[in-house]
Amino acid sequence: MASSTESPYAAVIDTPVGRLGVLLGTECLAAIDWVTDSLPLRAPGAGLARCVVEQLGAYFDDPVQTHFDLPLVPAATAFQARVRAALQAIPAGEVRCYGELAKALGSSARAVGGACRANPVPLVVPCHRVVAAHGLGGFGGATAGKRLSVKQRLLEGEGVSCASIT
Repeated sequence: MASSTESPYAAVIDTPVGRLGVLLGTECLAAIDWVTDSLPLRAPGAGLARCVVEQLGAYFDDPVQTHFDLPLVPAATAFQARVRAALQAIPAGEVRCYGELAKALGSSARAVGGACRANPVPLVVPCHRVVAAHGLGGFGGATAGKRLSVKQRLLEGEGVSCASIT
């Protein structure tokens, strides 16, 4: 039995947007979490953890040329699966509005925002590429502060001028 202080993460890495924990499920990527800097770094072992870390590294080196090819935890609902597919179709360096995705999915912007907020695998499923009709919108449920700063840094790393998102 693991001790209560042992990390559940298969890898913990530093990235340009903070320290990330990689959580694996049974033969799939279950979650990517922003974790505190007090959580010790953990190199990935072999297999899927190494593949996830390598693909994340490739993304931060060249987000426009990187395509994630990882087995993902199934979406919690059929609607979230549809939103996930729509998000994965947005190329790096481009954004879509919540309302635009909602119209394409026959839903509401609020529902799309909720599905983005529930995304357990950010970056791999690029919810950061969805913005409000006027401004950046939110990221991970936050509309200000560190999370929104991360969204801005991710978009700018992909070549999106956040100043032009009004």
